[in-house]
Amino acid sequence: MSQAAVTPAVTPALFSFPPQAKVGRVVAKNKIYEQGSVSSTLRDKFVAQVEQITWAYKLAPETINLPARGSVVEIQIFDIALKTAELDEEVLRAIDRAIPLPIIFQLHHEQRTRMVATFKRPSEADASKWVIDGYFSGVWLAADAERQLLPVALDLYGLYEQLLRSLLPQSARLGEGLPEQLQRLTRLRNLQAEQRKLEARLHKEIQFNRKVELNAQLRELNTQIDQLSA
Repeated sequence: MSQAAVTPAVTPALFSFPPQAKVGRVVAKNKIYEQGSVSSTLRDKFVAQVEQITWAYKLAPETINLPARGSVVEIQIFDIALKTAELDEEVLRAIDRAIPLPIIFQLHHEQRTRMVATFKRPSEADASKWVIDGYFSGVWLAADAERQLLPVALDLYGLYEQLLRSLLPQSARLGEGLPEQLQRLTRLRNLQAEQRKLEARLHKEIQFNRKVELNAQLRELNTQIDQLSA
C-alpha cells in the first residue's frame, strides 16, 4: 500500500471462507463514488489502481451460524483486483466509508494475495457514523497458497477480532483488549515514522552540537519504542 501498512510478525496466512457465505457480486465503482463522496482526485486513483471490486463473502449468522455481537452483525469480505502492486489507503477508506459494516479486504495482483483491514466501529458520539483507524496489512502470498480455516470464535465480534489480530505486527499483551492493542500499535507506528525522519536528519547534520542534540532525541525515541514493543 502506498502509505506503508504494518505487516504482521506472526506466520502469514490467508483464510478459507465457507462456500455457503459466498456472494461473488461485482461492486460498481460508481456506487462507491456515490456513497463515499469521492473527489475527482480519488476517482483517478480508483481508475489507475483498481481493476475490479467484488463483494466476495458475507459472514453473518445465517451464513456461518455465528451470532452477532455488539456492532458486528456481519463481516464483509471484499476482493480487490489491482492494476498495480500499490494501493492508496484512501481508496480503502472510501469503500469503508460507503459501507457501514466491518470489511476484510483481499488484494490481488499478479497471482499474489494479501489481506488488509482496519478496526472499524460506530462512533460513540454519533452511532450513524463509523470510526476508521489505520490499516494493517498481511504480506503478499501466492494466490494458490494453502488457506487456513477461519479462527474458532463464539460470535461474529470474536471472529472479527481474531481476523484483525492475524494482521497485527505484535501479539496482544496479557489482558490487552483489541482497542488498546491497536492504540498501542498505532502509537508505535507513529514513533517509528518519527524515528526514521530523525535518523535522516542526523545523517545530514554536519554541526557537532546539533548531532549531539539529535542523538539525545533519538535515544529518547528509541526508549519509547522499546517500551511500546515490549
